[in-house]
Amino acid sequence: MKNTALSATHEKLGAKMVPFAGYNMPVSYEGVNIEHETVRKGVGVFDVSHMGEFLIEGPNSLDLIQKVTSNDASKLTVGKAQYSCLPNETGGIVDDLIVYKVKEETYLLVVNASNIEKDWNHISKYNADYKAEMKDISENYSLLAIQGPKAVEAMQSITSVDLEQIQFYNFVVGDFAGIDHVIISATGYTGSGGFEIYCKNTEVKQVWDTVFEAGAAYGIKPIGLAARDTLRLEMGYCLYGNDINDETSPLEAGLSWITKLSKDNFVNKDGLARQKEEGVKRKLVAFELNERGIPRQGYAILDKDENEIGSVTSGTMSPSLGKGIGLGYVPTEFASPGSNLKIQIRKNSVGATIIKLPFYKD
Repeated sequence: MKNTALSATHEKLGAKMVPFAGYNMPVSYEGVNIEHETVRKGVGVFDVSHMGEFLIEGPNSLDLIQKVTSNDASKLTVGKAQYSCLPNETGGIVDDLIVYKVKEETYLLVVNASNIEKDWNHISKYNADYKAEMKDISENYSLLAIQGPKAVEAMQSITSVDLEQIQFYNFVVGDFAGIDHVIISATGYTGSGGFEIYCKNTEVKQVWDTVFEAGAAYGIKPIGLAARDTLRLEMGYCLYGNDINDETSPLEAGLSWITKLSKDNFVNKDGLARQKEEGVKRKLVAFELNERGIPRQGYAILDKDENEIGSVTSGTMSPSLGKGIGLGYVPTEFASPGSNLKIQIRKNSVGATIIKLPFYKD
């Protein structure tokens, strides 16, 4: 089991630690509801240093990224980031990721912790044709997500960068918390604004301590992975391994907006174009329960006659809404917003309604 550079810090803070993607990670400190509300209304900090980072450099770096990702990375300029996915050859998704253009001919790919080796091998396979320089820097870098509506105000005193000026999915390499050359990225997995900070493992303790000093007047708190999950689910953000995987098409998952069939050849472009033309047979939908209950991954989704038509991929009790919410795949004819379904929760079939995302609207 690997530790992040901050594992001892989390333990001192009384975090409940759990194994996650091969790392010893904080799942909660005070409790999911308190931590969730802290991020929705104030500012909280997640240690997400388990995420993977690859540097892709050289004259053919863009060509390689265009080949292996679904989005159009040629649209990126230095200082911009892009959500994308790695399609596989058989219609599914190897992983979802963020692509950063750091310099001309230098890109940073941020991938899911559980997929670091799989993604590296997949990209390397295609790099045989492009000979770009690839470096896996995951073991040397830490990532903090400072999230919430007060994040800009709380952090402005510890950087000379004008945080308010960094637009969503843009980033700046600048000073932060007394460290030079930190990536300050206006990205996140919560839907409540804020930043993600990339720095070296040797620097992250100083960054963490300075962030908490600066944020003290704003009620800043450390936040665990449990609240990260409820926050992302309220926004309908996909979680790899639950809502998307090697068998789910990006078009089925509602990710056609990052699947640019207009760009030159990329992995499984023809298969995805065919699927778009024929129409998908199932779709990932969002639903709210109409009665008390908590939907969980793997629970059956039923039609109104209680025939099983799909299964829940992610589900929780929404702290913001006070009701059960979830995502799951159903045949396309059942996928319209406003449609009524049922979720099999143990022995009970509980009424649910398909809604248009996000669940949480600020």
